[in-house]
Amino acid sequence: MRKFYAFQEQQLVETQDVNAPIQIVVNPDEAERRLLIETFNVDEHTLSSAVDPDELARLEFEPEHIAIIAKRPRNYSGGTQLLFKVDSTGMFLFKERLVIVLNEDIPLFDKKHFRRVTRVQEVMLKVVYRSILHFLEHLKVINMITDEVETKINTAMENRHLINMFELEKSMTYYLNAIHSNALLIDKIKSNATRLGLTEDEIEVVDDMIVDNSQCFKQAEIYSNIIASMMDARASIVSNNLNVLMKTLTIITLGIMMPTFIVSAFSMNVKYPFNTQGLTPFFVILALALCTVAAFIYFIRKQKW
Repeated sequence: MRKFYAFQEQQLVETQDVNAPIQIVVNPDEAERRLLIETFNVDEHTLSSAVDPDELARLEFEPEHIAIIAKRPRNYSGGTQLLFKVDSTGMFLFKERLVIVLNEDIPLFDKKHFRRVTRVQEVMLKVVYRSILHFLEHLKVINMITDEVETKINTAMENRHLINMFELEKSMTYYLNAIHSNALLIDKIKSNATRLGLTEDEIEVVDDMIVDNSQCFKQAEIYSNIIASMMDARASIVSNNLNVLMKTLTIITLGIMMPTFIVSAFSMNVKYPFNTQGLTPFFVILALALCTVAAFIYFIRKQKW
């Protein structure tokens, strides 16, 4: 699927012009891949890397264009899985055209971050900047989910919440690698600002990107360390909750066994004193059973079980 955008009053407006300066190709099929390779002279390996989630962010200079691969967080769908993954965004910067290749159809150009844009270089920078802000938004969500899972673990006795914590820890590993990869990309963009044709204002945007991406990496590193350091403690909490439950069930079982033993002993087919005195034996046996229960309750309270 292809989308076309043009500059109108310093904003990006969708158009039907196939020669528009901004073009987005979503999950390119074979015909679209042929178009990019044969018409735009995009390297086939670079095009495959642009839609590869495991590809590292990088900047490459080709004879007719500049290839840029940036990392971004994949849209989170929710459900029982708490695994956050990353994806790649491929950008091919020509003199007066920017072709963006994506794996999934996402709202890439929101009005908040793409105001006052007039150049394809500026759009390219803001796409990378939007990825950094997207990572920060996901980190806030991960922090909220972590707090919620922690609360559930404090009372849970099953492994489901621990598995959720493992998924979050794995997600943070993906995010740390992606954010670090973006940092290398941004540094390379700054060092090649002249070849990219960036203006002074755009270089200032790159400086802001470096600061925000550094803060994003530190925040992700802190969350990752917190999750990793607390995993053992949370596993111990689950194990302790299970032990408390087993102790409670054992106490209940013992409490039931004591009067059962008394009743069973007097129910055997043997003679015992006062077994011919009407209802007296029944009340005596019942009193003995109650006494054993009372003695057991006194014992467990004294032992502070």
